[in-house]
Amino acid sequence: MHRRLECAGKPAVWLPLLTLLVLPVRSTGAQAIGQGFELERAGRYDQAASVYFATLRAEPANLSALLGLERVLPPLNRLTELLPAVRRATAASPSNVAVRGILLRTYVALNEPDSARAVALRWGTASPRDEAPYREWAIALENAHRHADARAVLLAGRQALGRPGAFGIELAELNRLTGDWEGAAREWAAALSDAPVQLTTAASELAEAPEPERERIARVLTAGDVVAGPTILTHRLGAELLLAWGQPARAWTIFAPTVASPSSDALYAVKRFADMAGARGTSEARRVQGLALARYGEMAPEPEASRAWADAARAFVEAGDRAAARDVLERVAHDPSAPPDVQQLAQSAVIEALIDGGQLDEAARQLASDRRLSADDKAGLARRLARARLGAGDVSGAEAALGPDSSVEGLAVAGWIALYQGGLKRAQELFQAAGPYAGDRRDATARSEMLALLQQVPLDSFPELGSALLMLAQGDSTHAVASLQRAAERLATAGRPALLLVAGRVAGRLGPEQQRTALALFDEIVRSGGQSAAAPAAELEWARLLLRQGQSGDAIQHLEHLILSYPGSAVVPEARRELERAKGAIPKS
Repeated sequence: MHRRLECAGKPAVWLPLLTLLVLPVRSTGAQAIGQGFELERAGRYDQAASVYFATLRAEPANLSALLGLERVLPPLNRLTELLPAVRRATAASPSNVAVRGILLRTYVALNEPDSARAVALRWGTASPRDEAPYREWAIALENAHRHADARAVLLAGRQALGRPGAFGIELAELNRLTGDWEGAAREWAAALSDAPVQLTTAASELAEAPEPERERIARVLTAGDVVAGPTILTHRLGAELLLAWGQPARAWTIFAPTVASPSSDALYAVKRFADMAGARGTSEARRVQGLALARYGEMAPEPEASRAWADAARAFVEAGDRAAARDVLERVAHDPSAPPDVQQLAQSAVIEALIDGGQLDEAARQLASDRRLSADDKAGLARRLARARLGAGDVSGAEAALGPDSSVEGLAVAGWIALYQGGLKRAQELFQAAGPYAGDRRDATARSEMLALLQQVPLDSFPELGSALLMLAQGDSTHAVASLQRAAERLATAGRPALLLVAGRVAGRLGPEQQRTALALFDEIVRSGGQSAAAPAAELEWARLLLRQGQSGDAIQHLEHLILSYPGSAVVPEARRELERAKGAIPKS
């Protein structure tokens, strides 16, 4: 270029000046494109088109301007005007792949199939190993809703390139759009060999298959044994789909062989599978999560392995498979190479599993003998053991398990122990000392309700009531009702309606015979309760029981009587809602 300029009598020193003269032109072109884009965003497509056309007059192959016209001309019904511009751009830059793509898309959009074919074939001939000509052609056809033509183009491209997995993703999407889910699964299986990172996308796409198609998809993806990379990937895909479709046990059977050999790939895959299983929430899925985490623990290095084992045990516990949980936890608890905090976690979980499984004596033995647990962990497990002892009716065992625990959670448990022993005054003191924040909301609600009951009973010690409430805690509702009635007989007036109300509520949740007892108890409370808080509460429960039995008319009478007779009662708002429901104003949910 220097020599050409010098021959014209212009020294090379002019070159920098020439460059400076060109720069404003380019800058002006960029500014024009920016202006066109802003007009396009504002919906002023005709003005944007004018800007883009003006840019192309100066720069025929300006890609931004061509793409801008491809966007704005269709809404204006002026797409035919794009064709001459793209042809000029192709002539100016014949090897520009992006311009070729625009020309191909324009011919398809204008329904000129022969011209589109000619462009694609010339492009393919110029770049025989390139997928782009066939992909651009097929995408344009798909956008025009010509799915069969797009499929034919992709299959022709696959044959021309000589690669069986080529265009698998695109063909899978076309099959999905046309309802051929089995074909989509086959194409995804082929595509994964070249693009394993697409497994997540494949699972997401195929998971939307309708119910009747799912078994066929599963058969396509899980056929044969796991022998090589592609088979491993398709089996993993099939397993993930089965998991998403609510078949976790079958999913694990398919998935497990794909992670039989330790590798970084297997570690990632099994961790992903465990997370997916954990997200399902069912007990069967939790068990599969435990199996996957245990497999992860077998392959991962320490301390990651021990943590995985501990998490696996927790999943087994949540699934109700306490034998599997205990096996895993004991492995970690006795592993000297496991980090101390993981050993602590494992041993704590072992004792939790023993408690939840009803092996209370063994749990107590391990709790007393283990020196790895922190003081806080021991106290928490002791409270858990004490509650389990109470649930089994062993009050003295619960007292021994709790020990001298002065925490608010410990005071709450001690309150229940005192109550079941008959120490009503002591129970009230302990519940009040524990306050409203010990335990979860359910615990706090139970204590509040019990405090309200105890405050109506004018005795400091009442073993008969403690025994009746212990039966209720154990789930022995039938005997608890009879015991509560006998306890109420010991009270002349104060406290008697409150105990009968508890007995009636429990009886009302039982069978027909016990429901008759509940109705009689509610009747007695309403007739003899006077202005006590138990009387309107009993009439509300009476009406609710009648509604459950289908006696809406009688229920309405009781609700109206309650609202008129006890206008200041705290249960009136509930009674009004029940009355509206009974009259059909509120649909039953």
